Amino acid sequence: MPPRLAASAPSPYQKLLRIRQPYRCLSCSVRLSQFQPQSVPQPQNASSQPTTHFGFEEIPSSSKSSRVSSVFASVASSYDTMNDLMSLGIHRLWKDHFVRSLNPGSKPLPSSPSQSTRTEPWKMLDIAGGTGDIAFRLLAHATLLNNDHSSRVIVSDINPAMLSAGRTRSQQPQFAPYAPRLDWLEANAESLPHSIIKDNSIDLYTVAFGIRNFTHPQKALAEAYRVLKPGGVFACLEFSKVQNPVLEAVYKRWSFGAIPIIGQLVAGDRDSYQYLVESIERFPGQREWRDRILEAGFLVPGVDERGEGGWENLTGGVAAIHKGIKPMRGG
Repeated sequence: MPPRLAASAPSPYQKLLRIRQPYRCLSCSVRLSQFQPQSVPQPQNASSQPTTHFGFEEIPSSSKSSRVSSVFASVASSYDTMNDLMSLGIHRLWKDHFVRSLNPGSKPLPSSPSQSTRTEPWKMLDIAGGTGDIAFRLLAHATLLNNDHSSRVIVSDINPAMLSAGRTRSQQPQFAPYAPRLDWLEANAESLPHSIIKDNSIDLYTVAFGIRNFTHPQKALAEAYRVLKPGGVFACLEFSKVQNPVLEAVYKRWSFGAIPIIGQLVAGDRDSYQYLVESIERFPGQREWRDRILEAGFLVPGVDERGEGGWENLTGGVAAIHKGIKPMRGG
């Protein structure tokens, strides 16, 4: 019998791949992110197929949308619980601050005493906003603080289950007054329907805790640029990179060690919650995301002469607010 060849020792990355994905612990998840190469080698018959990440997995780009859709279809009925777990309940304060910083429904001050302050109602687009969490806040702020009873919000989401949850919420007494000023649109943020959302038609584009799940975030930025009016604002609230090392260690321990287990206990869905915490880890940090917004053509407020800044950290960077302004024509 011919001698058997000794198998070569597996690399650390190969060892990590043997771990069943939905049940990764904190240390395994962090090590996997460190060892994972930029692109996992594909079989020869799929080598030309574009890939993207789904949490810590590398998958064909064509399948990410359906994989993400399955996640949010699973968590739609417990979306508030999910966000409470991801942020320890602070997401409600972040969203309130996010909307206040945008001041929807505000009117510009007249440049002269004779100039009227009357303006057209705001047309707002909330992307990945199926449950209406941001849209309700936008209209409440416009109505109660700026006496604006005409501005409208289009709530767009790729997932019909999330939109259904939002429509149901809009019938609750506290939200019902705003329901007539909401439009619900099932659409992909990377290719919004031109017939419904035309070029240069939107005053304010918001996306909260959604853009990290897109297959091609840069395409979504390009669409935001297309639909915004000159002078219109792109505003993004998203989980980001914690700046304090001690807080970062605590937050990662909570995210990878506790959230998937609690997701299993509360929602009976560990896999979806595992993906969500991994998607946060894979999303670009504050500086890189700011630079991508600049690359899309936006002006970013708050950047100093050294190229520093251009975002607002919340809770030490657990989340961050990024804004971009579409330049005025000829500017």
